[in-house]
Amino acid sequence: MEYVTLNNGVKMPMAGIGTFLLSPDEAEASVLSALENGYRLIDTANAYVNEKAVGRAMKKSGVPREEIFLETKLWPAFYEQEDAVEKTLERLDTDYIDLLLIHQPAGNYIAGYRQMEKAYKGGKVKAIGLSNFSEKMIREILEICEVKPAILQTEVHPYSQEKQLKKFLQQEGMVIQAWYPLGHGDKALIQESVFTELAEKYHKSNAQIILRWHIQSGNIVIPGSKNPDHIKDNFDLFDFTLTDEEMDRIAAMDQQKRYYVSTPELLQKYAEMVPPVDEQK
Repeated sequence: MEYVTLNNGVKMPMAGIGTFLLSPDEAEASVLSALENGYRLIDTANAYVNEKAVGRAMKKSGVPREEIFLETKLWPAFYEQEDAVEKTLERLDTDYIDLLLIHQPAGNYIAGYRQMEKAYKGGKVKAIGLSNFSEKMIREILEICEVKPAILQTEVHPYSQEKQLKKFLQQEGMVIQAWYPLGHGDKALIQESVFTELAEKYHKSNAQIILRWHIQSGNIVIPGSKNPDHIKDNFDLFDFTLTDEEMDRIAAMDQQKRYYVSTPELLQKYAEMVPPVDEQK
């Protein structure tokens, strides 16, 4: 495993398991499989409605809690609820969260950030950050925050490398975490000839080449899967290193092509949406 040290000194694994779009049963099985295969970073969210399942898997795994880096996200509907962090802890069945993010820049996200700062100061959260925020929105948080965000989780892959955003984050001491690290499973991306060529050279899959590129680029990755073989393969990234020339070839693929595009209408929809967190299994 390789680690990154966040701006408050907390060490975070560079590769983990994501649970987006997984049902509770699928999330429990995937997290258990991941932990058995050596993963120590788990990503979930209020909105995924599988936090209870993630908590169960952590307990069932037998892996000591202090060895697991647990990350979750507050949804806009809960930004102004004073017990939002406490309820999240209860669902996860844990005393603390390693990293808590504001999931969307929708609704009263300043209130949500204040909640996270309070939880951080109270020792319930080890680090805090943002998800899906633009540079302009991050600057807004930086102007008002008492605790600086450590992470930005956003869409990053070879077709959308966010080079300018990463430069800004680096200046602010923040690290980028990639969701859709494989480009939303786009076959055109995954089957690019450069990845096929490098996969043959290193005896890896095309997806493993892409994930290795992320890690060497400083991107934390959280690919999601419910396939045990894919879960195992997505973590088999630490026994080879791409050359500078190979990294440059992949860097040249940037098209600023995103698979998810935020709009004011979408953010308004998020602000009004209430995930059924109390009904989850």
